[in-house]
Amino acid sequence: MYSHVMVGSNDPERSRKFYDALFEKEGRTDDKGRTAYGRKGSVFMISKPIDGQPATHSNGGTIGFAFDSPEEVDAWHQRGLAAGGTAIEDPPGYRENAFGKLYLAYLRDPDGNKLCGLYRPEQ
Repeated sequence: MYSHVMVGSNDPERSRKFYDALFEKEGRTDDKGRTAYGRKGSVFMISKPIDGQPATHSNGGTIGFAFDSPEEVDAWHQRGLAAGGTAIEDPPGYRENAFGKLYLAYLRDPDGNKLCGLYRPEQ
């Protein structure tokens, strides 16, 4: 649904290595040092903040990535852990709430950004 999301990083090279592993592909880095990853028409980017201030994560913010199966979510989660991410909240699994039945897994990247892998079964 989103066109792009960009998160700040205080160590873009560390972040690039984490996200290369998480997405199983190398990101493209432009001449300004921003690295981008595309999937199904959406773009996720990492960058040092352009204002020169330190990057911080959003308290209450979450970036969700859509997947086609629970197995893809689990593999994404495992890659994130292996690449230096931190598991947070409940273990990967199904949850039901006002948005219906969802399969979810949560991570924090090395800069503290909250990420969610999501599979939405047919309802």
